[in-house]
Amino acid sequence: MILKDRVAIVTGSGSGIGRGGAEIMAREGAIVVVADLSAERSDETVEIITEAGGRAEARPTDVTDDDALARLVTDVQAAHGRIDILHNHAGIQVEGSLEEVSSEGLDASYQLNVRAHFSAAKLVVPYMKEQGAGVIINTSSNSGVFLDNGMLAYITTKAAVIMMTKQIALDYAKDNIRCNALCPGWVDTPFNEPYMRQMGGRKALEKYVGEAIPMGRWASIKEIAESILYLASDRSSFMTGHALVIDGGECIA
Repeated sequence: MILKDRVAIVTGSGSGIGRGGAEIMAREGAIVVVADLSAERSDETVEIITEAGGRAEARPTDVTDDDALARLVTDVQAAHGRIDILHNHAGIQVEGSLEEVSSEGLDASYQLNVRAHFSAAKLVVPYMKEQGAGVIINTSSNSGVFLDNGMLAYITTKAAVIMMTKQIALDYAKDNIRCNALCPGWVDTPFNEPYMRQMGGRKALEKYVGEAIPMGRWASIKEIAESILYLASDRSSFMTGHALVIDGGECIA
């Protein structure tokens, strides 16, 4: 087990990619703290992990609430004596071009997609420095690497995550804290609803995926989870400040 006894906090892990990442880390021996906004979904993820023989605990958290986030981190540190991995995955899509997206939509995107990542990383870094190592994974998107029509708020915040990740990596490499950005492409989850609305429905999105992705298909959650495991483990021990794009070749098409 390549993550044996390591303590991992995963935000937004009540479903989709976040859940997949939590599952694979637990499979590899980590103690996973499931920090989703939904208590019900948090419990579901924990149940899946424990039924498979892994270790996990549910700590439902609104990561946009500074006090709640601080309680999460301090409670985990007090309970386990360390925090080895932080995967900031909670995020939101708000569709619309400059003329269509509201200021409130941009603010909501920034609050969850950028500020919450910043706040959680700021809270765990002192503990990681003290223990002499740590890993931070910030979920961005392949949309943060290249542009996408009519998704101004999403693109802006996901690009910001990449630059923040690089700066954290640069500042804390000397402390043996690695920070990388996960940049998935199209994965078939409910997270894509805003794109579906903008494109005119699921059939239109499926047509786009089939034609625009060189590999001609969606990624599976398990495929993205393998990349999360890579970033979280010593398999990527000499990688920091990198935006890892997993998109079936869309960004080079």
